[in-house]
This record gives sequence, structure tokens and C-alpha cells, in this order.
Amino acid sequence: MSYIFPKVKHKIIDSHLHIYNWKNEKGEDFFHCFEKYREEMGLAGINLAALPSGFGSDVTSNLMCAVYKLINKNTFAHAGLLYDKYPISDTLPDEMDFVTQLNELEEIGFDGIKMLEGKPNLYAKVGKPLDSDFFDKAFEKLEKEGTYVLMHALDPACFWTDAGEENVNKGWYYGDTSKYPSNADLYKQIDNILNKHPGLNLCLAHFFFCSENPEKLEEMLEKYPNLCVDITPGGEMYIGFDKRREYFKDFFTKYQNRIIFGTDMDFTPHLEAGIWLCDRVYRYLATDETLKSFSDHQLTGMKLPEEALQKVFSDNLVGKLGAQPKPINKDALRRYIAKYRHLIADKELDKY
Repeated sequence: MSYIFPKVKHKIIDSHLHIYNWKNEKGEDFFHCFEKYREEMGLAGINLAALPSGFGSDVTSNLMCAVYKLINKNTFAHAGLLYDKYPISDTLPDEMDFVTQLNELEEIGFDGIKMLEGKPNLYAKVGKPLDSDFFDKAFEKLEKEGTYVLMHALDPACFWTDAGEENVNKGWYYGDTSKYPSNADLYKQIDNILNKHPGLNLCLAHFFFCSENPEKLEEMLEKYPNLCVDITPGGEMYIGFDKRREYFKDFFTKYQNRIIFGTDMDFTPHLEAGIWLCDRVYRYLATDETLKSFSDHQLTGMKLPEEALQKVFSDNLVGKLGAQPKPINKDALRRYIAKYRHLIADKELDKY
């Protein structure tokens, strides 16, 4: 397949990538896993988002992102918060309260914080409303310091009604209201967080799953000037965009300062899938081509104005994180590893 990326003139940063394993299925180490992808697509940089809370509070995800960032200088990275156990108690141990953790991650040199706690299956494990006192001191500190927070909150609305067999098998069906919060409740909790912390430098991943109901997102963007969204697929998001193509072209133009490009791809032996994804999203924004895309849906590109494209592709993220990734403090990283070694599920780290 021919890709458009080698021909583009835009500076592009993929703002939303993940590493899950030390090695891929071919036995290749993760150390430079995204460099081929970055080089092939001509990207100026990438941002790794750690997900320790999504894997039994295994600190390994934070450590892999820190090591990758240490070795690959064009890499930003966001760390996640840790929990001592699930279900969690009313308080965390004093030595790992959220403010302490945030100080540790800042000292190491992470560029921001990734939160998966708003995804309903993890929300149910943590068992604490996002707008509760449990998280208040963390959000207070993040707001005060202007730290960029990339948060997954909600999921596609159909996951509460008709998620489909594949998503049910992944644990992504939330119809049991005794176990999971409703879609409306999660939306309200995010609004409550921003009411309490209106200066919070928050990016809601996956367009806050609002492509079928963008008016509520528009209301929030008007209300909270630091709020932004990324456009990492879910494919259903782009199908939603295409249903109201002219509306969303105007939306993206109006809120061009508040939208950030990303793919949500992960470390895989098959880079082709990630390259295809990056190319699809780029073409949808930058051209008016008809594209065979998600779920074999035919999308017609929006061809946004040039000024809007450059902001979405990198300028908005650079405005949040700075032009260069923060350097990793090796001594702080060593102290962090020693402190949280008991939360390392994969002992592969002992080799390094």
C-alpha cells in the first residue's frame, strides 16, 4: 500500500502510544520499538502513555516508558498512578499517596500523567468516583503546576447497551449497573472535576467518545479553556464524524487549538497496522479523499485548513508539553525502582 506520509510537510507528533511488554511476539526488545514507525512516517516525535493501573497496578509500564524515553531522545512520556491493591482501601499507604507519587514522577522526568481510571472496567476495580475527595489532592496539585493530564474517561455509548461479542469478551460491556457507573454519571463526574479544578490541563482521549453527541463536548470546551481532546481512534468515532462531515469540519476549525493528533497504537510485531492507522487519520484530516477505513466504512476526508492541521498535528501538544521532552533523572528512576520493586510483576527488569 502507498502511504502519503513520506510526502507531507507538516511536523507531526503521535501523542498517544503504549508499550505493554518487554518483548514482542518475535522476541524483539522494546527499546527501539517505535523508532522504525517514527522514521517511516516521518514523525517529529512520539508520546508514550503508561498504563500501570490497568494491569493490576504493575509499575512495569511506568518503568518501560522511562527507559524508552531515556534511550530515545525524541520521546515524551506520561506515567500512571499506582495502587497498592485492588479493591483499594479508603486511603493509600502514606508512602505512596498521590501527591508523593506525583512528586516522584516529576523528579524522574515524566512529561505528564496518564489516567485510565475513567474507563469503566478499571473504574469498577478502583471503586472511587473520579470527582471524590480520594482524587482531590492529586487534581489540586496537577492544576496548580499545570501538568498535562491525558485521561481516558467513558467508552463508546454502545458498550452500555450492545457492545458486541468481541468487546464483551474484552470485558467492555457495562450494562450491569450494580457494578459499573452509567455513561451519564461518568460524564457528570468529569464535569464536576473541572468545576472544582477549572484550570486543570486536561486532555480527554478519544474525543471523549462524543462523536455522536458533540454538542455536550462543545459546551465543555466553551466552559473550560484548558480542556482539550485527542482524536485517537476508536473507529466508531470517525464513522460518527463522517455522518456529520460539514458540522465536524467546522468544529475542528473552530476548536483547532483544542484538538491533538494520536493513534493509540502499541508495541506490536506488525507495524503495518499502526502505519495504516496513522495514515488513515492523517488523510482524513488533511485531504478530501474517499478512504476505505474503520469497519470497511468509506470516509470522505475533511481537508482542514492548513493552519488548523499544523496545530492539531503537533503545535497544540508542544504548547502543552514544551518543544523538547524532559530529561530522565537516572538517580530518581533508580530510587523509584527500589521503592516499588514489589509492584513489578514481570521480573524481566532484573536483567537491566
